[in-house]
Amino acid sequence: MTRRIAAAVLSRSGDNPQPYAKSRPLDVRSLDLADPRPGEVLVRIDAAGICHSDLSVINGDRARPMPMALGHEAAGTVLALGDPEDAGLAVGDRVVLVFLPSCGQCVQCLSGTGYLCANGAAANGKGELMRGGSRLSCDGETVHHHLGVSAFATHAVVDRRSLVKIDADIPPETAALFGCAVLTGVGAVMNTAQVRPGESVTIFGLGGVGLAALLGAIAAGAQPVHAVDPSAAKRALALELGAASASPPGEDEAAMGSDVVIETVGKAAVLAHAYRSAKRGGRIVTVGLPNPGEDLAINALSLVADGKTLVGSYMGSSIPTRDIPRYIALWRAGRLPVEKLLTSIGPLEDINEAMDKLAAGEAIRQVIVPG
Repeated sequence: MTRRIAAAVLSRSGDNPQPYAKSRPLDVRSLDLADPRPGEVLVRIDAAGICHSDLSVINGDRARPMPMALGHEAAGTVLALGDPEDAGLAVGDRVVLVFLPSCGQCVQCLSGTGYLCANGAAANGKGELMRGGSRLSCDGETVHHHLGVSAFATHAVVDRRSLVKIDADIPPETAALFGCAVLTGVGAVMNTAQVRPGESVTIFGLGGVGLAALLGAIAAGAQPVHAVDPSAAKRALALELGAASASPPGEDEAAMGSDVVIETVGKAAVLAHAYRSAKRGGRIVTVGLPNPGEDLAINALSLVADGKTLVGSYMGSSIPTRDIPRYIALWRAGRLPVEKLLTSIGPLEDINEAMDKLAAGEAIRQVIVPG
Protein backbone atom coordinates (compact mmCIF):
# COMPACT_ATOMS: atom_id res chain seq x y z
CA MET A 1 0.00 0.00 0.00
CA THR A 2 0.99 3.63 -0.37
CA ARG A 3 0.09 6.92 1.26
CA ARG A 4 0.08 10.39 -0.24
CA ILE A 5 2.54 12.79 1.31
CA ALA A 6 3.90 16.26 0.60
CA ALA A 7 7.65 16.57 -0.03
CA ALA A 8 10.15 19.08 -1.42
CA VAL A 9 11.58 17.54 -4.60
CA LEU A 10 14.69 18.63 -6.52
CA SER A 11 14.63 17.77 -10.23
CA ARG A 12 17.95 19.33 -11.34
CA SER A 13 21.26 19.70 -9.55
CA GLY A 14 23.72 22.51 -10.34
CA ASP A 15 21.42 24.33 -12.76
CA ASN A 16 19.46 26.41 -10.28
CA PRO A 17 20.19 30.15 -10.38
CA GLN A 18 19.74 32.32 -7.35
CA PRO A 19 17.65 33.66 -5.85
CA TYR A 20 16.01 30.31 -5.21
CA ALA A 21 12.84 32.11 -4.21
CA LYS A 22 12.54 32.98 -7.91
CA SER A 23 13.98 29.90 -9.66
CA ARG A 24 12.29 27.56 -7.11
CA PRO A 25 14.49 24.46 -7.49
CA LEU A 26 12.57 22.69 -4.72
CA ASP A 27 9.03 21.86 -5.76
CA VAL A 28 6.63 20.92 -2.96
CA ARG A 29 4.51 18.21 -4.53
CA SER A 30 2.40 15.16 -3.70
CA LEU A 31 4.30 11.86 -3.69
CA ASP A 32 3.39 8.26 -3.10
CA LEU A 33 5.17 6.72 -0.13
CA ALA A 34 5.20 2.93 0.10
CA ASP A 35 4.73 1.09 3.38
CA PRO A 36 7.87 0.19 5.34
CA ARG A 37 9.44 -3.19 4.69
CA PRO A 38 10.81 -5.39 7.48
CA GLY A 39 13.64 -3.47 9.11
CA GLU A 40 12.12 -0.10 8.11
CA VAL A 41 9.96 2.45 9.91
CA LEU A 42 7.29 4.94 8.86
CA VAL A 43 7.83 8.29 10.57
CA ARG A 44 5.82 11.49 10.67
CA ILE A 45 8.30 14.35 10.32
CA ASP A 46 7.73 16.83 13.14
CA ALA A 47 10.67 19.14 12.38
CA ALA A 48 13.49 19.19 9.84
CA GLY A 49 16.65 21.28 9.98
CA ILE A 50 18.14 22.89 6.87
CA CYS A 51 21.83 22.04 6.46
CA HIS A 52 24.50 23.11 3.98
CA SER A 53 24.61 19.52 2.74
CA ASP A 54 21.10 20.08 1.35
CA LEU A 55 22.28 23.24 -0.39
CA SER A 56 25.28 21.36 -1.81
CA VAL A 57 22.94 19.08 -3.75
CA ILE A 58 20.99 22.04 -5.11
CA ASN A 59 24.11 23.93 -6.28
CA GLY A 60 25.79 20.81 -7.69
CA ASP A 61 28.66 20.46 -5.23
CA ARG A 62 27.35 17.00 -4.25
CA ALA A 63 26.28 14.87 -7.19
CA ARG A 64 23.14 12.86 -6.48
CA PRO A 65 20.60 11.03 -8.68
CA MET A 66 17.54 13.06 -9.64
CA PRO A 67 14.74 13.61 -8.87
CA MET A 68 15.37 13.57 -5.14
CA ALA A 69 13.35 14.50 -2.07
CA LEU A 70 15.80 16.50 0.04
CA GLY A 71 16.33 16.85 3.78
CA HIS A 72 18.38 14.74 6.18
CA GLU A 73 18.25 16.30 9.67
CA ALA A 74 14.97 15.68 11.47
CA ALA A 75 12.91 14.59 14.43
CA GLY A 76 9.67 12.69 14.12
CA THR A 77 7.11 10.28 15.53
CA VAL A 78 6.88 6.58 14.69
CA LEU A 79 3.62 5.71 12.91
CA ALA A 80 4.27 2.14 11.76
CA LEU A 81 6.90 -0.58 11.97
CA GLY A 82 7.86 -2.82 9.09
CA ASP A 83 8.82 -5.39 11.72
CA PRO A 84 6.09 -5.48 14.40
CA GLU A 85 8.39 -7.58 16.60
CA ASP A 86 10.93 -4.75 16.98
CA ALA A 87 11.40 -4.82 20.74
CA GLY A 88 13.15 -1.45 20.91
CA LEU A 89 10.58 0.70 19.15
CA ALA A 90 6.82 1.24 19.24
CA VAL A 91 4.20 3.31 17.47
CA GLY A 92 4.12 6.76 19.05
CA ASP A 93 7.82 6.83 19.98
CA ARG A 94 9.69 10.06 19.32
CA VAL A 95 12.87 9.67 17.27
CA VAL A 96 15.82 11.58 15.83
CA LEU A 97 16.73 10.65 12.25
CA VAL A 98 20.38 10.35 11.22
CA PHE A 99 21.84 10.60 7.73
CA LEU A 100 23.91 7.44 7.51
CA PRO A 101 22.39 4.03 8.23
CA SER A 102 24.87 1.35 9.28
CA CYS A 103 24.48 -2.23 8.10
CA GLY A 104 25.83 -3.67 11.36
CA GLN A 105 27.67 -6.42 9.49
CA CYS A 106 30.64 -4.92 7.62
CA VAL A 107 34.16 -4.58 9.00
CA GLN A 108 33.63 -0.93 9.85
CA CYS A 109 30.41 -1.55 11.75
CA LEU A 110 31.86 -4.53 13.61
CA SER A 111 34.94 -2.45 14.49
CA GLY A 112 32.87 0.30 16.08
CA THR A 113 33.24 2.73 13.18
CA GLY A 114 29.76 2.45 11.70
CA TYR A 115 30.02 6.07 10.54
CA LEU A 116 32.30 4.67 7.81
CA CYS A 117 29.87 1.92 6.80
CA ALA A 118 30.49 1.29 3.11
CA ASN A 119 27.07 -0.26 2.58
CA GLY A 120 25.31 2.73 4.09
CA ALA A 121 27.43 5.14 2.03
CA ALA A 122 26.69 3.18 -1.15
CA ALA A 123 22.95 3.27 -0.52
CA ASN A 124 23.10 7.01 0.16
CA GLY A 125 25.06 7.58 -3.04
CA LYS A 126 22.40 5.76 -5.07
CA GLY A 127 19.56 7.61 -3.36
CA GLU A 128 18.16 4.36 -1.98
CA LEU A 129 17.38 2.85 1.38
CA MET A 130 19.65 0.19 2.88
CA ARG A 131 17.42 -2.67 1.75
CA GLY A 132 17.46 -1.49 -1.83
CA GLY A 133 15.32 0.77 -3.96
CA SER A 134 13.18 3.77 -3.14
CA ARG A 135 9.87 3.99 -1.32
CA LEU A 136 9.03 7.29 -3.03
CA SER A 137 7.41 7.84 -6.41
CA CYS A 138 5.43 10.40 -8.36
CA ASP A 139 3.06 9.31 -11.14
CA GLY A 140 5.01 6.06 -11.42
CA GLU A 141 8.45 7.75 -11.57
CA THR A 142 10.98 6.88 -8.88
CA VAL A 143 11.94 9.71 -6.53
CA HIS A 144 15.25 9.17 -4.73
CA HIS A 145 15.91 9.43 -1.01
CA HIS A 146 18.36 12.00 0.33
CA LEU A 147 20.85 10.33 2.68
CA GLY A 148 18.30 7.69 3.57
CA VAL A 149 15.95 10.24 5.12
CA SER A 150 14.25 12.79 2.77
CA ALA A 151 13.04 14.87 5.69
CA PHE A 152 11.59 17.88 3.86
CA ALA A 153 8.31 16.02 3.82
CA THR A 154 5.29 15.28 5.95
CA HIS A 155 6.32 11.61 6.28
CA ALA A 156 9.31 9.37 5.58
CA VAL A 157 10.13 5.67 5.46
CA VAL A 158 13.64 5.06 6.78
CA ASP A 159 15.84 2.15 7.73
CA ARG A 160 15.56 1.12 11.37
CA ARG A 161 19.23 2.07 11.82
CA SER A 162 18.54 5.59 10.58
CA LEU A 163 16.81 6.62 13.79
CA VAL A 164 17.42 6.89 17.51
CA LYS A 165 14.63 6.87 20.10
CA ILE A 166 14.47 9.93 22.37
CA ASP A 167 12.33 11.15 25.24
CA ALA A 168 8.97 12.67 24.32
CA ASP A 169 9.50 15.96 26.16
CA ILE A 170 12.21 17.35 23.87
CA PRO A 171 10.83 20.04 21.52
CA PRO A 172 10.95 18.70 17.93
CA GLU A 173 12.72 21.79 16.58
CA THR A 174 15.51 21.23 19.12
CA ALA A 175 15.58 17.46 18.76
CA ALA A 176 16.05 17.70 14.99
CA LEU A 177 19.40 19.45 15.39
CA PHE A 178 20.90 16.44 17.17
CA GLY A 179 20.63 14.41 13.95
CA CYS A 180 23.29 16.33 12.02
CA ALA A 181 24.54 19.67 13.39
CA VAL A 182 25.15 18.38 16.91
CA LEU A 183 26.15 14.86 15.90
CA THR A 184 28.71 16.24 13.45
CA GLY A 185 30.00 19.29 15.31
CA VAL A 186 30.10 18.03 18.87
CA GLY A 187 31.28 14.64 17.64
CA ALA A 188 34.22 16.22 15.79
CA VAL A 189 35.35 17.74 19.09
CA MET A 190 34.66 14.88 21.49
CA ASN A 191 35.18 11.82 19.29
CA THR A 192 37.56 12.75 16.49
CA ALA A 193 39.74 15.41 18.14
CA GLN A 194 39.19 14.06 21.67
CA VAL A 195 39.67 17.54 23.10
CA ARG A 196 41.02 17.54 26.64
CA PRO A 197 40.28 20.11 29.37
CA GLY A 198 42.57 23.11 29.09
CA GLU A 199 43.42 22.65 25.42
CA SER A 200 42.95 25.62 23.10
CA VAL A 201 40.53 25.18 20.21
CA THR A 202 39.82 27.25 17.11
CA ILE A 203 36.64 26.80 15.06
CA PHE A 204 36.64 27.91 11.42
CA GLY A 205 33.08 28.51 10.20
CA LEU A 206 30.12 29.33 12.43
CA GLY A 207 27.19 27.67 10.75
CA GLY A 208 25.13 25.09 12.60
CA VAL A 209 27.94 22.53 12.65
CA GLY A 210 30.62 25.06 13.57
CA LEU A 211 28.65 26.56 16.44
CA ALA A 212 27.74 23.06 17.64
CA ALA A 213 31.48 22.31 17.64
CA LEU A 214 32.04 25.47 19.66
CA LEU A 215 29.45 24.32 22.21
CA GLY A 216 31.12 20.92 22.30
CA ALA A 217 34.56 22.44 22.86
CA ILE A 218 33.30 24.49 25.78
CA ALA A 219 31.49 21.48 27.23
CA ALA A 220 34.73 19.49 26.92
CA GLY A 221 36.60 22.09 28.99
CA ALA A 222 38.62 23.68 26.18
CA GLN A 223 40.26 26.97 27.10
CA PRO A 224 40.41 29.31 25.29
CA VAL A 225 38.05 28.73 22.36
CA HIS A 226 38.44 30.97 19.32
CA ALA A 227 35.98 31.42 16.44
CA VAL A 228 36.56 32.59 12.87
CA ASP A 229 33.78 33.63 10.47
CA PRO A 230 33.05 36.57 8.14
CA SER A 231 29.59 37.16 9.66
CA ALA A 232 29.53 39.71 12.46
CA ALA A 233 26.22 38.32 13.74
CA LYS A 234 27.63 34.79 13.97
CA ARG A 235 30.77 36.07 15.70
CA ALA A 236 28.60 37.88 18.24
CA LEU A 237 26.68 34.67 18.93
CA ALA A 238 29.94 32.76 19.33
CA LEU A 239 31.02 35.22 22.01
CA GLU A 240 27.64 34.91 23.70
CA LEU A 241 28.05 31.13 23.74
CA GLY A 242 31.43 31.36 25.44
CA ALA A 243 34.14 31.92 22.83
CA ALA A 244 37.13 33.89 24.11
CA SER A 245 37.50 35.69 20.78
CA ALA A 246 35.73 35.82 17.44
CA SER A 247 37.44 37.22 14.37
CA PRO A 248 36.79 37.64 10.66
CA PRO A 249 39.08 35.74 8.28
CA GLY A 250 42.41 37.51 7.91
CA GLU A 251 42.22 38.99 11.41
CA ASP A 252 42.50 35.77 13.36
CA GLU A 253 45.91 36.25 14.96
CA ALA A 254 44.51 35.30 18.38
CA ALA A 255 43.55 31.91 16.98
CA MET A 256 47.03 31.01 15.75
CA GLY A 257 48.88 28.27 17.58
CA SER A 258 45.85 26.32 18.83
CA ASP A 259 46.09 22.78 20.13
CA VAL A 260 43.05 21.75 18.10
CA VAL A 261 41.54 23.33 14.98
CA ILE A 262 38.11 22.37 13.65
CA GLU A 263 37.33 23.37 10.04
CA THR A 264 33.64 23.33 9.07
CA VAL A 265 33.50 25.59 6.01
CA GLY A 266 34.08 23.04 3.26
CA LYS A 267 36.63 25.07 1.29
CA ALA A 268 40.13 23.80 0.55
CA ALA A 269 41.66 27.26 1.03
CA VAL A 270 40.07 27.55 4.50
CA LEU A 271 41.33 24.09 5.44
CA ALA A 272 44.85 25.04 4.35
CA HIS A 273 44.70 28.12 6.57
CA ALA A 274 43.28 26.07 9.43
CA TYR A 275 46.18 23.64 9.06
CA ARG A 276 48.71 26.48 9.29
CA SER A 277 46.99 27.91 12.37
CA ALA A 278 47.55 24.78 14.47
CA LYS A 279 50.55 24.69 16.81
CA ARG A 280 53.38 22.20 16.45
CA GLY A 281 51.91 18.86 17.42
CA GLY A 282 48.42 20.26 16.87
CA ARG A 283 45.40 18.33 15.64
CA ILE A 284 43.37 19.58 12.67
CA VAL A 285 39.92 18.08 12.12
CA THR A 286 37.92 18.85 9.00
CA VAL A 287 34.19 18.21 8.73
CA GLY A 288 33.34 20.53 5.83
CA LEU A 289 32.42 18.98 2.47
CA PRO A 290 34.20 20.89 -0.34
CA ASN A 291 33.41 20.60 -4.01
CA PRO A 292 35.00 17.33 -5.25
CA GLY A 293 37.08 19.35 -7.74
CA GLU A 294 39.00 21.17 -4.98
CA ASP A 295 42.51 19.99 -4.01
CA LEU A 296 44.28 20.74 -0.75
CA ALA A 297 47.77 22.30 -0.84
CA ILE A 298 49.79 22.16 2.37
CA ASN A 299 53.49 22.12 3.09
CA ALA A 300 54.38 18.43 3.04
CA LEU A 301 57.44 18.81 5.27
CA SER A 302 55.45 20.47 8.04
CA LEU A 303 53.28 17.39 8.48
CA VAL A 304 56.35 15.55 9.77
CA ALA A 305 58.60 18.32 11.05
CA ASP A 306 55.79 19.99 13.02
CA GLY A 307 54.24 16.70 14.08
CA LYS A 308 50.75 17.78 13.08
CA THR A 309 47.77 15.48 12.62
CA LEU A 310 45.21 16.19 9.89
CA VAL A 311 42.11 14.01 9.96
CA GLY A 312 38.67 13.98 8.40
CA SER A 313 35.59 13.53 10.54
CA TYR A 314 32.41 12.15 8.97
CA MET A 315 29.26 12.40 11.08
CA GLY A 316 31.52 13.45 13.96
CA SER A 317 32.99 9.91 14.15
CA SER A 318 29.77 9.22 16.01
CA ILE A 319 27.78 6.15 16.89
CA PRO A 320 24.30 7.70 16.97
CA THR A 321 22.74 5.26 19.43
CA ARG A 322 25.57 6.01 21.86
CA ASP A 323 26.22 9.68 21.21
CA ILE A 324 22.79 11.25 20.70
CA PRO A 325 21.68 10.22 24.23
CA ARG A 326 24.99 11.56 25.59
CA TYR A 327 24.56 14.90 23.89
CA ILE A 328 20.93 15.16 24.97
CA ALA A 329 22.07 14.55 28.56
CA LEU A 330 24.54 17.43 28.21
CA TRP A 331 21.72 19.58 26.78
CA ARG A 332 19.51 18.76 29.77
CA ALA A 333 22.36 19.73 32.08
CA GLY A 334 22.62 23.12 30.35
CA ARG A 335 26.04 22.38 28.89
CA LEU A 336 24.92 22.17 25.23
CA PRO A 337 22.34 24.94 24.68
CA VAL A 338 21.50 23.69 21.21
CA GLU A 339 18.30 25.73 21.02
CA LYS A 340 20.41 28.89 20.71
CA LEU A 341 21.49 27.75 17.23
CA LEU A 342 17.89 27.93 15.99
CA THR A 343 17.40 30.88 13.64
CA SER A 344 13.77 30.41 12.58
CA ILE A 345 10.88 27.98 12.21
CA GLY A 346 8.79 27.97 9.02
CA PRO A 347 6.48 25.92 6.82
CA LEU A 348 7.54 23.52 4.08
CA GLU A 349 6.28 25.96 1.45
CA ASP A 350 9.05 28.44 2.42
CA ILE A 351 11.87 25.99 1.70
CA ASN A 352 13.32 27.89 -1.29
CA GLU A 353 13.42 31.18 0.60
CA ALA A 354 15.15 29.39 3.46
CA MET A 355 17.80 28.08 1.06
CA ASP A 356 18.48 31.65 -0.06
CA LYS A 357 19.12 32.69 3.54
CA LEU A 358 21.44 29.73 4.05
CA ALA A 359 23.38 30.47 0.84
CA ALA A 360 23.76 34.11 1.88
CA GLY A 361 25.10 33.16 5.31
CA GLU A 362 22.14 34.82 7.01
CA ALA A 363 21.03 31.81 9.02
CA ILE A 364 22.53 29.26 11.37
CA ARG A 365 19.86 26.57 11.63
CA GLN A 366 16.44 27.09 10.12
CA VAL A 367 13.82 24.47 10.87
CA ILE A 368 10.95 23.42 8.65
CA VAL A 369 7.73 22.10 10.22
CA PRO A 370 6.20 20.10 7.35
CA GLY A 371 2.77 19.70 8.93
